[in-house]
Amino acid sequence: MNNRTLAILKPDCVRKNLIGEVLTKITSAGFTIKAIKMVRLNKDSAGGFYEIHRDKPFFGSLLDYMTSGPCIPVVLEKENAVNDFRTLIGATDPAKAADGTIRKLFADSITQNIIHGSDSDENAAIEISHFFSRKELLENYGL
Repeated sequence: MNNRTLAILKPDCVRKNLIGEVLTKITSAGFTIKAIKMVRLNKDSAGGFYEIHRDKPFFGSLLDYMTSGPCIPVVLEKENAVNDFRTLIGATDPAKAADGTIRKLFADSITQNIIHGSDSDENAAIEISHFFSRKELLENYGL
């Protein structure tokens, strides 16, 4: 599993019409898109995905943001996928992100930060299964 990670092009990425530019940055960095779809999260689905943050003060605003429009979950593949992708997207706060990273280039703020990336191989597997069933991955994407 250490060769796959989950990216989510968040609602602000979709709203700002940056889907193509962000996907181009990702594939240019050597990642292969293995599965992709557009979804609209509801509060229950977003709450389940971000369960780890349930007790944090920003949880409600995070759910509002993630349910404010469609988002695009993407299964990416590359050797050392999780770490390489975290480097590519940059720090959560775009003001602290390295030059050339996706968040430095496109994000507006720490809360409207364009993209999600799994933070570990274990979480990548869990997060991928939140958006893509085993059956769907096999039947639609040959994974």
